[in-house]
Formats: sequence, structure tokens, C-alpha cells
Amino acid sequence: MASAQGSASSSDSDPRSVNIDERKRKRMLSNRESARRSRMRKQKQLEDLVEEVSALQKGNSQISEKINVTSQRYVEMQSANNVLRAQAMELTERLRSLNSVLHIVEEVSGHDIDIPEVPDPLLKPWQLHCPIQPIMASVDNFKC
Repeated sequence: MASAQGSASSSDSDPRSVNIDERKRKRMLSNRESARRSRMRKQKQLEDLVEEVSALQKGNSQISEKINVTSQRYVEMQSANNVLRAQAMELTERLRSLNSVLHIVEEVSGHDIDIPEVPDPLLKPWQLHCPIQPIMASVDNFKC
């Protein structure tokens, strides 16, 4: 037993054994610190990604709302344009009817009457048949 104690005490006092134990302890502490930093980095990355997802979802929501508002305005403008087209057709037909009356009056009276040509606004809508008037718009027309 004395020899076992002697060998144990000699290994404790062996500078190589103490040196190896010290290196193992330092490496273990270093690994723990490295693992802690790694966990903190991952946590920070996760928090950043969650924040980015939230910001992107908010942006998507705002864009969707703008699309909905713009779509609604488009439908309203399309409806207004249809009404204006119908009114233009009606007014064109009334002008044609009045021109027919003028032709009859011209034939009956024997006097030359200057009868204007009735343009078809739907065939060539880009050609203006009336004096150019400035179009006034307010800032409200351009707000989203």
C-alpha cells in the first residue's frame, strides 16, 4: 500500500501530469467560452432574422394595401370612362339627328346652311375636335 501511495503522490507531483491537467482545464474553459459565444451569435442572428421578417411582413402589408387602393381606383376610373363613352355616343347621335334636321331645313328653305361634320370620338379618340383646354388637376389626384 505504501507503494500505491508513493506512486500516487509521485504522479501528483509529476510536473508533466500537472502540466497536462492544467492544459486540459484551460482547453475545457476555452471550449466553454467559445460555445457560449457561438450560442450568443446564433441567438443574435435569430433575433435579427425575426426582426427582418417582421419588417418585411409590415412592408408586404403596406404594399398589399396600396395595391388594393389602386385597384379600387382603377375600377372606379374604368366605370367613369364607360359612363363618359356612353354619354359621348349619346351626344354624337343627338348631333347626327340635329344635322339631319338641318339638312331637311336646308332643302326646304333653299338656303345654304353650314352644317358641321359630326366626328366619331370613339374611332379616333386621340384627335381632339374641340379647342384645347388646359386640364386642371389638384394634388389630391396624385396621392396614394
